Amino acid sequence: MGGVVEGEKFALGWERGRLGGNMIPFSILDLSPIAQGATPGEALRRSLDLAQHAEKWGYRRYWLAEHHNMTGIASAATAVVIGYVAGGTKTIRVGSGGIMLPNHSPLVIAEQFGTLASLYPDRIDLGLGRAPGTDQATARALRRELAGGADHFPQDVQELQAYLAPLHPGQKIQAVPGTGTEVPIWLLGSSLYSAQLAAALGLPFAFASHFAPTDLMQALQIYRSTFRPSPQLEQPYAMVLANVFAADTDEEARRQFTSVQQAFLNLRRGSPGPVPAPIDDIAEYASSFELAQIGQALAYSAVGSAETVEQELRAILEETEPDELMVAGHFHDHSARLRSFELTAQIRARLSEQALVFSK
Repeated sequence: MGGVVEGEKFALGWERGRLGGNMIPFSILDLSPIAQGATPGEALRRSLDLAQHAEKWGYRRYWLAEHHNMTGIASAATAVVIGYVAGGTKTIRVGSGGIMLPNHSPLVIAEQFGTLASLYPDRIDLGLGRAPGTDQATARALRRELAGGADHFPQDVQELQAYLAPLHPGQKIQAVPGTGTEVPIWLLGSSLYSAQLAAALGLPFAFASHFAPTDLMQALQIYRSTFRPSPQLEQPYAMVLANVFAADTDEEARRQFTSVQQAFLNLRRGSPGPVPAPIDDIAEYASSFELAQIGQALAYSAVGSAETVEQELRAILEETEPDELMVAGHFHDHSARLRSFELTAQIRARLSEQALVFSK
């Protein structure tokens, strides 16, 4: 297949969307939210349902995230969930956003994603992060020892790349399946470190601006200005993440958004749990100081009616000029989640039409 997987062409001009040119692809990040009163099984089935709808609505990819010891998130066994979602869909790309590589042996991840790529050719993405995706005690339970885990991240990424590359003469250890699959690797992060490493290795880069936006613009500048071409990628390819809560009215969208606001507050208060039901007034649940904190963390959020969200997404796109936008929506209500992503797909279509008009 060569250095770039067929169907996932990261070359210049391949939907490198800007307002005023071809519109960028939209994708989805899902944590398989476990709503209060629901079970992990229900959360996983709802993830598949959303992915099937997303495929019909024209989303480019559907990513699932690795978190552990989190009673509100059902995607801990990320590769297993990716297989479940890929098996229930036909064309949408499915991947990790991300696999927390310090938790794992690179060989094991190569085998897992090599297996997925063998079952679902040209549809699997491997996004990698260097955080544990949990607290330190749980990280120790995952790895048994933490010595050098994150410090070895660049070497682990390159080792993983080697396992997914074609077999070299004399190579004693190979991933079976995995060798030769060349699963596209992305680096994910919320810091300048990840941007620098993605640029140095010539990999696509996704910034977690949906919950940690502080370094976003500087990270994008560093990534784009220091990027080195690689066999996988000829030009920098940057994805920006944003929360989107779209509804038929501004009021309903703001009400649904209180679920993720409460979830953030509960995590910061040291009492994480299932995704809370929405409430009418978040100010009754949080202090002004807490609201300011979560307002900063969730700054890259578009919340409101389709008209409002379109304006807010346009502002995000104009500011960041990403090659792709990934949207997240940590809802309690599954029907509201479906409606939000349906409206967002319609917004993307309108923005695309406008971009084509502007470019003439």
